[in-house]
Amino acid sequence: MNGTTGPTPTAPRVIVVGSGPTGLLLAGDLATAGVPVTLLEKRPHKISNLSRAFVLHARALEQLDARGLADDLEAVGRPVTRLNLFDGLTLDLGTLPSRFHHVLVLPQYEVEKVLERRAAEAGVDFRHDSEVTGVTQGADGVTVHIKGAESLRAAYVVGADGMRSAVREAAGLPFPGRSAIKSVVLADVLLTEQPETLITAAAVGDAFAFLVPFGDGYHRVICWHRGRDVPDREPVDLAEIKEITREALGRDYGMHDARWMSRFHSDERQVPSYRAGRLFLAGDAAHVHTPAGGQGMNTGLQDAANLSWKLAAVLHGHASPDLLDTYQSERHPVGRTVLRSSGAIVRLAMAKGWQLPVRAALATVLGRLAPARRRVLGQITGVGYRYPAPGGAHRLTGARVPDLALAGGGRLYEALRGGRFVLVTPGSHDPGAGRADRLAVARWASDRRTTLLVRPDGYVAWAAENARDADIDRALAAHLG
Repeated sequence: MNGTTGPTPTAPRVIVVGSGPTGLLLAGDLATAGVPVTLLEKRPHKISNLSRAFVLHARALEQLDARGLADDLEAVGRPVTRLNLFDGLTLDLGTLPSRFHHVLVLPQYEVEKVLERRAAEAGVDFRHDSEVTGVTQGADGVTVHIKGAESLRAAYVVGADGMRSAVREAAGLPFPGRSAIKSVVLADVLLTEQPETLITAAAVGDAFAFLVPFGDGYHRVICWHRGRDVPDREPVDLAEIKEITREALGRDYGMHDARWMSRFHSDERQVPSYRAGRLFLAGDAAHVHTPAGGQGMNTGLQDAANLSWKLAAVLHGHASPDLLDTYQSERHPVGRTVLRSSGAIVRLAMAKGWQLPVRAALATVLGRLAPARRRVLGQITGVGYRYPAPGGAHRLTGARVPDLALAGGGRLYEALRGGRFVLVTPGSHDPGAGRADRLAVARWASDRRTTLLVRPDGYVAWAAENARDADIDRALAAHLG
């Protein structure tokens, strides 16, 4: 059965496939910007508690803050201010240049709840039990074929439908890569003994285990043994999970009453192009990697934040369709780096033999060199990425903007909540006339003389020192139309 929210919707300009965090954020952004959007999901309408993602990093929290959602999630999640890696190496998140000096531990379904509520309130047309069987695109649109239902047509389609993306397969896009970790086992269990830390993880010999509270009394345990390479369909029992956990963590914390157990393999794959004509891929449909570092859901949310404002600008006629090409040039390198960094964490954690002294030396270097630690933290948390800038541009162009104090007691990420560009300027010139739907003008709370044009996703589109009014007007014409 297909279900919709609210009255009969307008024909969609964008179809989003997949109602995980990536698809929900993207669809909500588009609807908030006034773009008619339909979200297709092959599952029934139910938020699943079987997700593997359990952390929000600082950059994802900033994106959620720009949508007025971060505080709600902070209220239900639990912050972790230090990340313990290997050989005594600890990364202090208190040094992050962000309002969010922590990792927020909470199950993925809590993120999906707030994103779904926002999308529904914005008018997204939800259609569950809608399995995509094919996609056909032409010069002026895309037709999506749905099992047991009428086909839908839109200007653009975004596949946010996971590792086995029907959109990616229908487009014939390759997904090169390999299995990085085989036979990972996971379960939701009750514990007789409570761990000393919120996140408990360790690797000893051939065993790795990870424990995190699920939020309702249960803990999620994820574990892997190098010597147990069996197919995903092989049954899992609690005895196997307890045995691996004891080997990795020294004890099994009295695990009992598992309500769910599963086995899966973790791949490292990335599609060569995130765009194929009028089709786009985001989140796990575009890239998958090991769970190390908890970067999967976070990277998908940032994919969505990058693509949504560009689609809206093009569909409203404020930008050339060429703008959509920058989704590939900006997000594909980030996805590639995440694959490499998450894989490196796993390989270092599971080091053995001659690799152990190398790991110890790396831990020593990172422990002593602050710039190296900042680089690692920036990659894991997402705050260290910047996008390419054209030649001759101001040094801040393409950089992520941290939350800035604005005149009148406001913050930048509050000003971004309208889904608009924000011009932060020291002067009195107000070029917002006729652009109020896509530009907010703010003043520095300090005496800084830099003028910043901040994109809706929180990156610098243009900057200048001591800018003249004419310079600002030209920049706005170039970026906002």
